[in-house]
Amino acid sequence: MSSEKNLKTILKNIEYRDDAQVQKQIVDQLIDVKIRMGRIKRKIVVMSGKGGVGKSMTTANLALAFARAGHKVGVLDVDLNGPCIPKMLGVRGKFEITGDGAVPPTGPYGMKIASMEFFLKQEDTPVQWKGPMELSPVWLGLMEMNVIREFLADVLWGEIDYLFTDLPPGAAADKPPVIAGFIPELDGAVVVATPSEVTKAVVKKSIHYARGAGLPILGLIENMSGAICPECGTAVPLYEGGCTDLCAEMDVQLLGKIPFDRQLANACDRGEPLPDEHPVTKNFDAIALHLHEFLESKNKLEHL
Repeated sequence: MSSEKNLKTILKNIEYRDDAQVQKQIVDQLIDVKIRMGRIKRKIVVMSGKGGVGKSMTTANLALAFARAGHKVGVLDVDLNGPCIPKMLGVRGKFEITGDGAVPPTGPYGMKIASMEFFLKQEDTPVQWKGPMELSPVWLGLMEMNVIREFLADVLWGEIDYLFTDLPPGAAADKPPVIAGFIPELDGAVVVATPSEVTKAVVKKSIHYARGAGLPILGLIENMSGAICPECGTAVPLYEGGCTDLCAEMDVQLLGKIPFDRQLANACDRGEPLPDEHPVTKNFDAIALHLHEFLESKNKLEHL
């Protein structure tokens, strides 16, 4: 820790010629990010490139699975315009602001949750841009990235085993590589897709884009892999085929399949985890175990 403090002191004493001190502020934030992220063992982003695939639901339940297994878990919700992770995990409250940073609220199994939702006055209050409306999307994107960087720099995660970052949906394909640049030693991305041919075509593009920017793909979760009948419990196909062909073509491991289940949807709406014995819960537990073992073996190979 002393070396971290020395590094921070040295870098903060650099003289800047930028009158607005913007450059210094960014450097200070990046130093804080490096120090805070250094206390987190594994950093994973959850992405898709296609909206409506259940990415946030997957993030919430994957994080729950890791927490159930005994890992210390944090979840960062960087969907600034439609944050929903707190509702899915049943977390209410605000950041506790201290001299060292913002302490995030805790959820099930002691999970630490950071989200723009905690800054809103009311649950239905939108995140609004109050600046000039003639600003280009490029400038708005840069401002959004500033908010995300501040999130990473200011939140006091402490020492945790896994941090899952729920990325914005759909058109925000540029976010994975940008986030990857913010987070030191990012382990990689988990991709969420449905078996729809339209979705797979879009997800394929996002995988190419992420890899081109140097972001490793840890695996793919096939969501809405059939639907569970609420009356008899039988699985009914929603789409023809699955994501096996996509995984084979892109050389991505298929981490698991999650069916559309009304009980799961209702649990997310209520902010209550499914019972441990529920089949979908066991599916997520199996995915978490597989992903954990993969990362552990990958780490051992890298240190041989």
